[in-house]
Amino acid sequence: MKLLKHRNKVDLEKGYTIRLELGLIVSLLILIGMFNMRFESETNDLAFKTNEQETVKMEEVEQTKQVERPPPPPRPPSPVEVPNDEIIEDEIIDLDAELDMDNMEMMDMPAPPPPPEDDSEEEEVFVVVETMPELKGGISSVMKHITYPEIAQKAGIEGRVYVQFIIDENGNVTNPVVLKGIGGGCDEEAIRAVKKATFTPGLQRGKPVKVKYSMPIVFRLNEAKNS
Repeated sequence: MKLLKHRNKVDLEKGYTIRLELGLIVSLLILIGMFNMRFESETNDLAFKTNEQETVKMEEVEQTKQVERPPPPPRPPSPVEVPNDEIIEDEIIDLDAELDMDNMEMMDMPAPPPPPEDDSEEEEVFVVVETMPELKGGISSVMKHITYPEIAQKAGIEGRVYVQFIIDENGNVTNPVVLKGIGGGCDEEAIRAVKKATFTPGLQRGKPVKVKYSMPIVFRLNEAKNS
């Protein structure tokens, strides 16, 4: 019985070694096959790449043509001096002929007409004179002609309107303009009232002259309501 067991054990050991050797051989064959497949694929890739690099395209080079330019135009000939010895013969002038001054009649040339006198010269307008103009009746004579515009009252507009004008030799107001206004119809009302003002004319060396003058016209809402 013991002998039988010993034989079975020996057989098992021999079978195990045989299977182990067969497994090693099979694994080696598989590895060898895999290496061969990779090597063939790499050689194919290299061959494909080398074939692609070998294809070179040749481009035709165009030959440049030299354009022939026309020659420049010739320069104009330089002027030739004429010698002084050559004299061109013209009509003969008799320099010995005498002028008969007695037979010549002296013609009276008319004198040029005098320049026309300009009667439209503008008279000088003074800013400061020896005797300045004075407003007749004072500022109240102007303010009595002022009517506060209804638009300015509703809008609450008040202030000073500065009017500039010229006082002529008779003391009348001419060419009034607004230097600084406040709007709302007050500017127009100030000019209308100033036109009705009268002054004593300004004097320069005892003579009435035109004088430029400025006047402020005051607009106050309280005074308008009281009036």
